Amino acid sequence: MTLTTRTLDVLGAFTARHPRLRLVEIAAATGLPLTTVHRIVADLVGWGALERDEDGTISVGLRLWELASLVPRGPELRNVALPFLEDLYTATRENVQLAVREDLQSVFVERLTGPDAVDVMTRVGTRFPLPATGVGRVLLAHAPPEVQEAALAAPMRRWTDRTLVDPDRLRAVLAEVRRAGVAFSDQQVTLGAASVAAPVRRGDGEVVAAISVVYGVGRTAATALVPAVRTAALGISRALGVRSLTS
Repeated sequence: MTLTTRTLDVLGAFTARHPRLRLVEIAAATGLPLTTVHRIVADLVGWGALERDEDGTISVGLRLWELASLVPRGPELRNVALPFLEDLYTATRENVQLAVREDLQSVFVERLTGPDAVDVMTRVGTRFPLPATGVGRVLLAHAPPEVQEAALAAPMRRWTDRTLVDPDRLRAVLAEVRRAGVAFSDQQVTLGAASVAAPVRRGDGEVVAAISVVYGVGRTAATALVPAVRTAALGISRALGVRSLTS
């Protein structure tokens, strides 16, 4: 294992659930010796990638955040999409999300919510397996065939008793997403929460992201949200310079 790999493992120990860690916790999460973790953390703190609090806990530093802000598929996409996401939130007053695909997961790069919106598990920077969420189904439906098959062959977590984990049924769902240009996820991750999602395109029509509205089951109908979600996705796509607007 190279020093670079060990350093990345240390950074990877920090998650949304564990944003602050002690040295012994980092060592436990990475499987690295405590002395090695101490040395790597000291270097990262010195560079600004990590910060050490007064109580001895370690957290991600601003220098790393500054570097991450240069990722084209994150902040750049977010800046283009944000006005349309804000309009979508104003129209629905529900959770509005923007996600991109990274391998077999969706990564959430923006989320707008309000005090009356249904509680969901997603946060900015979190990852979810593609098949379960609305945005994930959009991204998977438009991914290369080898990515689709890899995602459907991987073990799938059953988040609720409604989570669809059968590969054949999911293939049919993805085909319908491509046909209809919109995806639905009904209590697949959280009971009481459902979503409507649509693709964001650029250039010659390549799907580069997906947006969704996550709403409380029984508060509105999915079909009532489809026009608003489609319109927002279309607006972002046009702002990204898409030349083909077919689904």
